Amino acid sequence: MELFPLLLLVLAFVALIVLPNRARKRQQQQTQSALAVGVPVTMAGGLHGTVAGLADPATIDVEIAPGVVVTYARQAVLQVRPPAGDLPGPVATGETVVDPVVDDTPSRDDRPGDGPTGKTL
Repeated sequence: MELFPLLLLVLAFVALIVLPNRARKRQQQQTQSALAVGVPVTMAGGLHGTVAGLADPATIDVEIAPGVVVTYARQAVLQVRPPAGDLPGPVATGETVVDPVVDDTPSRDDRPGDGPTGKTL
């Protein structure tokens, strides 16, 4: 009966620390296996680019702009993104996007108390 709290603590440690680390490591291995030249990626610093080279097993060359290639550690790849043509939505389908914030802006503010100059009376 005296070992029950210790056993409960060990089980909590395994559930809260070990299992999430295994899942994170498995996800990182899947991301690393999906790397190929020409695949869009998101890097750890939030940088978006396209894989330009995989010559070294520890590094990856990423093209961040036409003609600009930077070298990163492979572990810095956070996400392998789908190519731009595979994205669902208006960008891929060619639909017209209407931004309600920009398109529905009134020409003047009609709140009570505003004068013709737009200043509050």
